[in-house]
Amino acid sequence: MNAVDDRIKLEAGWKNALREEFDKPYMRELSEFLRDETAAGKEIYPPRPLIFNALNLTPLDQVKVVIIGQDPYHGPGQAHGLCFSVQPGVAPPPSLLNIYKELKRDQNIEIAQHGCLQSWAEQGVLLLNTSLTVERALAGSHAGKGWQLFTDKVIEVVSTHQPRLVFLLWGAHAQKKESLIDSTKHLILRSPHPSPLSAHRGFIGNGHFGRTNKFLLQHGLEPIDWRLPELSQG
Repeated sequence: MNAVDDRIKLEAGWKNALREEFDKPYMRELSEFLRDETAAGKEIYPPRPLIFNALNLTPLDQVKVVIIGQDPYHGPGQAHGLCFSVQPGVAPPPSLLNIYKELKRDQNIEIAQHGCLQSWAEQGVLLLNTSLTVERALAGSHAGKGWQLFTDKVIEVVSTHQPRLVFLLWGAHAQKKESLIDSTKHLILRSPHPSPLSAHRGFIGNGHFGRTNKFLLQHGLEPIDWRLPELSQG
């Protein structure tokens, strides 16, 4: 318990719900792996203070929508702990551009000039990667190191805790998590991944953004404003 309180900066609701995970052997082994990798001079993304950014920006009690990604971006300066999102000043990657194209088609929202989705997170969209770290230039390098046990627990916790959620499962990797979700109370929307390899097989045209807001409104919840504010230059 002390490890969570002293070393991990985590939003209070998530910290309380996930406290026991940090005492489990897999999490201690994962922590040791990350320390060893860093000591060996390897660059790990995102920066350590941003590893739990998705949970810290979207408190457990405020989650309305869950989007499940896979790995953090593995290029310098990109990842900041939110799936599909990049830090301010970084051009939107191809998958995110396809997300913007579907937003334009579905909601007539102009394509943003940046790739930072923080405003979604602050409105209750949990932007969760299933691995929370990656080594520079090595996609998938931290898969199988323990993160998926942790993020599976995150999905179970939010599914149990919140009364009505929308889960956006884009692609096969995200759809493998469906068994963790209580489909009797949550809306689960599935489509191909927004990657350029698959977006035109059904991601473009899925209507998920409009369907999400319709569900939220039907259950007395504030819809998500999918428009992204311009980033201040200062």
